[in-house]
Amino acid sequence: MPLARTPVFHARVGIMPLKFFLKLYARLAGLTALVVLLCVLLFTAINTVRSQFWHERFPEPLMRWLATAPAPVQQYHWLTSTVDLRVGAPSRFNLSPVALERLGYGQVVGIESDVGYRVLVTGLAGEVLQLRLSEPYRDVSETIGMIFRWHLDSASVGDRLNVAAQMARSLNVEVYPLDDADLLPDPDVLDQVAERGLAFYTDDSDGCGRVIVQLADGELYRIDMPPAFNAWAWPVVLLLVLVLGGVLAVALFLALREVDSNLRTVESVAVRIARGEMGARVQTGEGTLVTRLASSFNGMAEHIQRLVQVQREMIHAVSHELRTPVARIRFGVQMIEDCQDQAALQKQLDGIDGDIQELDELIDEILTYARLEQGGPVFSLQENSVTDIVRQVVSEQQMVRPELDIEGNIDEISERWALSDIEPRYLHRAIQNLVGNAGRYAAGKVLVSCHFDEDNCRIDVEDDGPGIPEEDWEKVFTAFARLDDSRTRTSGGYGLGLSIVRRILYWHGGHAFVSRSDTLGGAKFSLVWPRKKPVDSIV
Repeated sequence: MPLARTPVFHARVGIMPLKFFLKLYARLAGLTALVVLLCVLLFTAINTVRSQFWHERFPEPLMRWLATAPAPVQQYHWLTSTVDLRVGAPSRFNLSPVALERLGYGQVVGIESDVGYRVLVTGLAGEVLQLRLSEPYRDVSETIGMIFRWHLDSASVGDRLNVAAQMARSLNVEVYPLDDADLLPDPDVLDQVAERGLAFYTDDSDGCGRVIVQLADGELYRIDMPPAFNAWAWPVVLLLVLVLGGVLAVALFLALREVDSNLRTVESVAVRIARGEMGARVQTGEGTLVTRLASSFNGMAEHIQRLVQVQREMIHAVSHELRTPVARIRFGVQMIEDCQDQAALQKQLDGIDGDIQELDELIDEILTYARLEQGGPVFSLQENSVTDIVRQVVSEQQMVRPELDIEGNIDEISERWALSDIEPRYLHRAIQNLVGNAGRYAAGKVLVSCHFDEDNCRIDVEDDGPGIPEEDWEKVFTAFARLDDSRTRTSGGYGLGLSIVRRILYWHGGHAFVSRSDTLGGAKFSLVWPRKKPVDSIV
């Protein structure tokens, strides 16, 4: 019979199962990819709309200024070469119906092209004005600077500030005369002003564009432009943070809902068990967070069910087993009153003493069995010689039963692997129970054999008695069980010895079973357990 492995002394190390780890990792990776993809799509979509809006709203004051001019191409003729200022009928500009409709409503229309943006607006006479901006922010800023310079050069010195203020309101900019040396920009910017008459630069303090223009008489003015387009404006960042937080919150909610559902399942089964449904179990699925919890819970439930069943069996069996010796004691006490001589009195007292001894042995058997069934003793496995224990048991039983030939068979190979991780006292009890049981039914001989190797230990106890029918091989290990043939209560015992043996082997991580002896012809009881406990075992 193969060795039965049990989890009693071989607890799993607290490591997350690989399948669950991979499943969790895949979910987190998928969630991360989803969040990144969602943020990228949202960022792109929002900034596409924002960019289009900005490229139309930023040049709008300039386009309105040009649209209200009587003859912008003639008045600002230099814009033809710088920003390709054109004026013509709508059909000249190859516009879409939507763009034409928007122009009809008086809106400024920005159209992205291969070299930048085309910005269009409808003039006073219904004509369309167009500017081509390769770098919209810089081109619009320099164009506004050139218009300022033209108008300020045309105004008288005393009227320049009023003209500048009126133009600043119309063009949505701020204008300052540079009459303070502290307001002057870097020398590189001044060199550009000296060369071209104006210069565009970006102020590091706020990131806004600045245009310095030099009038014909050398006077300098600074034009402060509105902020440039910022893809990472705080509303966009806030929206992305809210989306990220929302996705994570939903993911966390779904994960916690799954965990809560699994825990509620365990809770419902626990409630059912508390109500008396001892067969209730948690359905364990693979790769879930509570798989091990469910498995452990089911193991606990099975153990509790077994304990309850054992308790019921013990209550029933103990009441039956105690009734006979108690009745004999009561009868013996009554007989003492009628005893006429010392011999009769001594006979009754000896009988009562024997019954009390029987009760003491029965209580010891019951307590040992109950202790092993209800979680077992505190096993302190230690390396010890099994062959020494076998020899000790054989010697003890030979003294108790001198009429039998009790022989120990230990070969050299088994002697070499005699050291095993065991609990000596309980293993001694198990071997003793088997040898004592065999001695009660043997006709004349009991053979105890050891078969040890590097991995396992096996002890066989054989007798030359009547043996056990194959259909009863499992029944003999049931508590308080007795067979109906030659192995009856007339031979002694209470039906607990073999149950105790099996439980002791269970706590050693092994198994006890019975078969037929090929050597002696009677019963053959075998104990098999791992010679060495695993490194991660619980002591």
